[in-house]
Amino acid sequence: MLFSFRNLRILLLLGLLLFVALYTHHQAFDSTSWFEPLDVVIFPINADGNTDTAAYIQRLKDADFAAIDRFIQQQSKRYEVFIAPPTRTRLGTQIDTPPPAVPAIDASLLERLTWSLQLRYWAWKNTPDEDSNQHRVRIFVLYQQGREGAALAHSLGLQKGLLGVVHAYAIDKQTQKNNLVIAHELLHTVGASDKYGADGMPLFPIGYARPDKQPLHPQSRCEIMAGRLAVSASEAQMPASLRHCVIGPQSAAEIGWVLEE
Repeated sequence: MLFSFRNLRILLLLGLLLFVALYTHHQAFDSTSWFEPLDVVIFPINADGNTDTAAYIQRLKDADFAAIDRFIQQQSKRYEVFIAPPTRTRLGTQIDTPPPAVPAIDASLLERLTWSLQLRYWAWKNTPDEDSNQHRVRIFVLYQQGREGAALAHSLGLQKGLLGVVHAYAIDKQTQKNNLVIAHELLHTVGASDKYGADGMPLFPIGYARPDKQPLHPQSRCEIMAGRLAVSASEAQMPASLRHCVIGPQSAAEIGWVLEE
């Protein structure tokens, strides 16, 4: 039978995938046109259930994320982006349900695609889409106390869906470094790529704030998509805040601030 239930199911699935692809393409175009500010919403999550983490989240306010908008606006002026401000970051409501666990580094393509769909469904369920979603970036920040000597899980930003998942410390002295990570993932959602290698070192020249500096090291500023500044050819460190970061020419081109040559 030509129109069997199986064929109908396949057609429905293909139709859904086509709709998602078109919606995502339109969303990506709108978010990088820079005709109006991006609405960036920070949704905090208590990732470890700790009372100190809960207290930190309760103290959060919009002003704690002001450095992100200040950084984006300062950098946009370097590339003659005239919209002011390019981003408006605000604190959203706390979310009690954690997002789907990120697949392992060696996960298959199918596993990664499945996770991406699960994350988008989870985001929709916990923060339903609204009319402004074409210009709304949702950053889910999993706050935790952390363990001494143990690194936090890898953060990520997805252009498809304008979603970010950030692992951050619920410690006052770490707030500005948290903002650096949030800004990094925010730029991922609008198309910027990482500028560091497998060893974590900034890539030369695209991962250097001043690739023409003589001597080259130490660098005093960090290309935001490199995440760390090179203090020597074999050593890099995370800067204290966004005040020590820049958006380099390649990253600016990737997010639509300049035309790529």
